[in-house]
Amino acid sequence: MKPILFIFGWIFFALGVIGAFLPILPTTPFLLLAAFLFSKSSPRFHAWLLSLPLAGRAMSDWNERRVIRPRAKLLCSTMIIFSLVMIWLKAPVYVALKVALTLVLGGVMIFVNLQKNR
Repeated sequence: MKPILFIFGWIFFALGVIGAFLPILPTTPFLLLAAFLFSKSSPRFHAWLLSLPLAGRAMSDWNERRVIRPRAKLLCSTMIIFSLVMIWLKAPVYVALKVALTLVLGGVMIFVNLQKNR
């Protein structure tokens, strides 16, 4: 089972990296999932992932204390609001899809902002 978890860890890590550059793919959930999968399959890669300069400390904060930094909350909320404005003003998709995206992203924003600060 460990090799399968390890492979999926790399897949989700790759999706997280891609998501850092594409606005439609979220980065954080994929990196958190990769960290979880690496923790179950490879302590070496789990430690490597948590030592990354850009995301490692934030993942360690969440993993150890279930806290999110205020700056990360602000960035998350800003990006969600920007995404929703762009979806509602520019995206040529059905209104039902816009409503569904608004509910999901609104739920994510509420969840993130209700978490403890570091």
